[in-house]
Amino acid sequence: MKKLLFSVLLLFVVLTTSAQKKEVHILSINDPHAAIGQFPRLGYVADSLRALYPDLLILSAGDNRSGDPINDMFDIPAYPMVALMNQVGFHATVVGNHEFDSNQDGLARLIGLSAFSTLCANMEPDAKWKMHVKPYQKFDVGGVMVGVLGVTALGSMGTPESHPKRLTDIKFMDPLETIKQYEFLRKECDVVLLLSHLGYNDDVKFSADLPWVDIIVGGHSHTQLEGGEIHNGILITQNMKSLKNATHSTLVLENGKVVSKKAERIAIDKQGNKNATLAELVRYFSENPAFKRVLAVAETPFDNNEELGCMVCDAYMAETGADLSYQNAGGVRIDSHAAGNMTVGDVMQMDPFQNDAVEVSVTGKELADMLISCYDNDKQRFPYVGGMTCDVTINPADGKIKKLVLFGKDGKKLNLKKTYRVVSNSYTVAVSPTSRADQGHSIGITTPDLIKNYLEHQGRISYQGKKCLNIIK
Repeated sequence: MKKLLFSVLLLFVVLTTSAQKKEVHILSINDPHAAIGQFPRLGYVADSLRALYPDLLILSAGDNRSGDPINDMFDIPAYPMVALMNQVGFHATVVGNHEFDSNQDGLARLIGLSAFSTLCANMEPDAKWKMHVKPYQKFDVGGVMVGVLGVTALGSMGTPESHPKRLTDIKFMDPLETIKQYEFLRKECDVVLLLSHLGYNDDVKFSADLPWVDIIVGGHSHTQLEGGEIHNGILITQNMKSLKNATHSTLVLENGKVVSKKAERIAIDKQGNKNATLAELVRYFSENPAFKRVLAVAETPFDNNEELGCMVCDAYMAETGADLSYQNAGGVRIDSHAAGNMTVGDVMQMDPFQNDAVEVSVTGKELADMLISCYDNDKQRFPYVGGMTCDVTINPADGKIKKLVLFGKDGKKLNLKKTYRVVSNSYTVAVSPTSRADQGHSIGITTPDLIKNYLEHQGRISYQGKKCLNIIK
């Protein structure tokens, strides 16, 4: 009888201990930038993890669109990404700055088509947009209450890094001060997760002020971590862009408290297996012959962004007759291109934003001021230029420009008093605010169309080794 009683008590203790210990498993991605070709592999990974952990929570840290014209130029722009994320079974995404590339009404429509929640605590869209964005959402993950709070980064102009016209009638608040207003989630949830499109540096910086947060699933800076890092007791995760990797995070709780946390990187690129349904969806979305049309032949490869940027700036001038041109560095969205055919799809990948071409008449001095302003408002990346070259001296202490000298094609310094016709894209001009007399006007064509026209007119091109900037630190 005593042995039986002891066995029953032992079984009770084991069962009680087991009941008090729980795990939360999270599959997260960030900055996929419309890499729809990766989704069959991602879907297989999600299926495999879900077979082991049926309550798997799947999250995106933003910038789901803008990168592949198959997605961005679909009849409903960016719908393929929404459809694929729905099929994978995503639970939530945060609003990244490139989500605004759909414009306010386009973003609202995409949110309405999403089977997952769209979160962002530090934005308040005007009611007229009917944009159903929540600051946070609670998820019951196998009996563990997980509070997911979304927040997005603001650039130097106090708004996300997108065209200003796409942000009108949306109020944005300071990210850290906004996050602090949701500390009440600590009392209401077993786990608090910050779904962040702030960038790695701010995630680390803010972690010191957020002791009540357990994990930050991050994006925006495309920082490749080897799984995750612990900063101030908070697990921080992030991967490079374009769905090359994803993260599987595990949080262990005992008696309702997180006692351990870890994250492992999963190489999506190296997955041999695919989800068949997602593969068929990608095949369906990819059947657009218009993107395969050859525009020109690159006789030599493009080895870096600057060579591509020089080509873009040449296109602006050649197709408009402008004296000079410039292009924000962040607007060239591919890093290289092999020698051979350049297609419509290649151009749309390089410049996916459908910005208007804008002409502005400015003096050499006003142009220099615009270039510096663009640098300051484009993550301290100096814009590429056409019809001229630039010597840019940068203070390594703070990254500010100490000196800028502009040279014409003849190698002589540009006349700072002379007026020039300059062409750029509407976003670049918008993030180059100065007190110049002419604020610019649209010339009635998009910059991707200018580039496509230029390539067709050239037929064959070579930009290998072409430079327009001399950066001095």
